[in-house]
Amino acid sequence: MTAKTRLYLIRHGEVEGAGTPRYNGHADVSLTERGKAQYAGMGERLAETRIIACYTSDLARCRWGADLLSARFGIEPVRERGLRELDIGIWEGMTWAELMEKYPEEWRMRLDDVVNYRVPGGENLIDLQGRIMPVIDGIVARHRGEEVLVVAHGGANRVVLLDAIGAPLSALFNIEQNYCCLNIIDYYADGKTVVKLLNG
Repeated sequence: MTAKTRLYLIRHGEVEGAGTPRYNGHADVSLTERGKAQYAGMGERLAETRIIACYTSDLARCRWGADLLSARFGIEPVRERGLRELDIGIWEGMTWAELMEKYPEEWRMRLDDVVNYRVPGGENLIDLQGRIMPVIDGIVARHRGEEVLVVAHGGANRVVLLDAIGAPLSALFNIEQNYCCLNIIDYYADGKTVVKLLNG
């Protein structure tokens, strides 16, 4: 095996309103106390790693955790707008129940074609992939042979993981991403990519 870049890819901690399925998208929702505690627990899990850099979505639910975790390693997190969650357009902040009532036809259209359907004013999965993967590729290229922390979102992480295993975007919901879960991806210099841990 050639030299590798190890990515510790985590989802943000639990957010306000987590008990009700909704699309937060680019909305700056707050962490719950449990979400903050989850980040503290992640710090313990990562204590023995050799993380030398941290990149985070610029949304508050990721920034808070990136600041906490980076302090443990004596590094400054780099905020990347490109690591944001899927932009869900006019559906932002709405619960699934509200969407099914207000936009029943559009809801069905998205379920039928989750890859290509674009909510008005938002992105589809192809847009998200085109936004986030150049950021990930750049991080890997800059940190050959090093270990890096990335703090992002459920949908965004799924796209990165699908790319890592060579699976299509249509398999997005075949991958679970719990709040503050840990994924570990090794990117080798010869182009090989290995997912070592998923939703851990």
